[in-house]
Amino acid sequence: MSSLTQSPAWRALAEHHKCLAQTSIADLFARDPQRFEQFSLEAAGIYADYSKNLITPVTLDLLVALAREAGVEEKRRAMFAGERINITEKRPVLHVALRERSGAPIVVDGEDVVPHVQAVLAQMRRFTDAVRTGVWRGYTGRPITDVVNIGIGGSDLGPRMVCEALKPYAHEQLTLHFVSNVDGADITQVLKTVDLETTLFVISSKTFTTRETLINARTARAWLISGGAPESAVAQHFVAVSTNAEAVTAFGIDTANMFGFWDWVGGRYSLWSAIGLPIALQVGMDAFESLLAGAYAMDQHFLQAPLTRNLPVLLALIGIWHINFCGLTSHLIAPYDRYLHRLPAYLQQLDMESNGKSIALTGERVDYATGPVIWGEPGTNGQHAFFQLLHQGSSVIPADVIACMQPHHALDVHHEILLANCFAQTEALMKGSHVPDEPHRSFDGNRPTNTICVDRLAPASLGALIALYEHKVFVQGAVWNINSFDQWGVELGKRLAVQIEQEIGAAEAPLTHDSSTNNLISRFKARRRQQIEPSL
Repeated sequence: MSSLTQSPAWRALAEHHKCLAQTSIADLFARDPQRFEQFSLEAAGIYADYSKNLITPVTLDLLVALAREAGVEEKRRAMFAGERINITEKRPVLHVALRERSGAPIVVDGEDVVPHVQAVLAQMRRFTDAVRTGVWRGYTGRPITDVVNIGIGGSDLGPRMVCEALKPYAHEQLTLHFVSNVDGADITQVLKTVDLETTLFVISSKTFTTRETLINARTARAWLISGGAPESAVAQHFVAVSTNAEAVTAFGIDTANMFGFWDWVGGRYSLWSAIGLPIALQVGMDAFESLLAGAYAMDQHFLQAPLTRNLPVLLALIGIWHINFCGLTSHLIAPYDRYLHRLPAYLQQLDMESNGKSIALTGERVDYATGPVIWGEPGTNGQHAFFQLLHQGSSVIPADVIACMQPHHALDVHHEILLANCFAQTEALMKGSHVPDEPHRSFDGNRPTNTICVDRLAPASLGALIALYEHKVFVQGAVWNINSFDQWGVELGKRLAVQIEQEIGAAEAPLTHDSSTNNLISRFKARRRQQIEPSL
């Protein structure tokens, strides 16, 4: 048994859960008319109502005790201090340094990294201003109209999500596109829609060796040259977010247009760095820095607020309550705002790649559940798809429902109906419904939700919202005593893919895999030779 599950706070929580077994969330509201005031909190412009969870003041007291026993406060201090808390890669974890607004030093290996961050931000401002004002032009002298970001994982999901969320702030003459998948259909569809004379490609790869990204980058380069552009045009139509100057130069990109970042910036935490260049191109550097400022405000709340009134901590601990004591290992993200439609996909990587671990920092296998399955779609679409399972399914699935009080449009009736549905769903999930003699129309309720609200989806509020989830993930990893900042689980598949790629390309090659994989490779090679015509 692990020290975590044997700790006094863990044992107390397990006993406490038994005491609540016959209680419902609706019962708790009936007993306490002031429950909403006690279980809601605002921080950095984000308002959260977590009253519709099966928790009491005792629950939160015990969860906070668990956090303290797990050393959350000390681990938080270590992260902000630049200590090497990513122990398997021996790196600091300092995405918070990317949005440091006060000018306070953050020291790594005896050097303050904040001036380096500010220098890259200044470089980004010069470049994005040139593109957005038409000073930067393509090789024929025409201004840039389309920007194509080529990256994968954190180099795609973060910038793509933010660009979608901040479309109301977008430059009127620039259209952003994103290519991530090595599936050729991805880049083919984008290249069909852009003009090579007015398209700028941003290649995002720290090492400039990421397989999928480099394949797509070379395809884009070949498209430019085959379209009649000279080799010298590459420098006018490609920039890089990377630290590999030699590879960037070999590609044809001027290193003056190479935007760097650091090994203490994890991929899924990198949108605040030069990886956010597409965001800055779309909304401008003032708005990008407002995004940083919103995240900084949440950082300061997370760093300074007591655990009992700390929004990331409380949401993290409620998640731990659901996962480890209620046995609820799936979690829905349901934004009631169309601009946030990519947020669930972004949070999938943030949470599942961070805390999808079964080995503790001690090297021992854990004996408790860790990261949940994160999924979701915008409301009200979800109500006509998977909400049936939420209400009447055999699995209880906690949900974060996200609402924006003010829309970016003038259709007030639409927004009133949207938010009426949002609030109604959380009430229905809590209360349920009993229809006498009609069990198929009845459902139990007692389904937990958090409602997270912003006044208006703007750069600052979005930055605070993203940082809220980052710190929530950190706290959960700290309690579970796992490394939330590596991702070794994806490496084996990458290595095997290189081997299989070589076997597919060879006319005759011995196949040394299991019988299933061998036959799938053979089937593909045989069907490719037959050049099957597509059926209509």
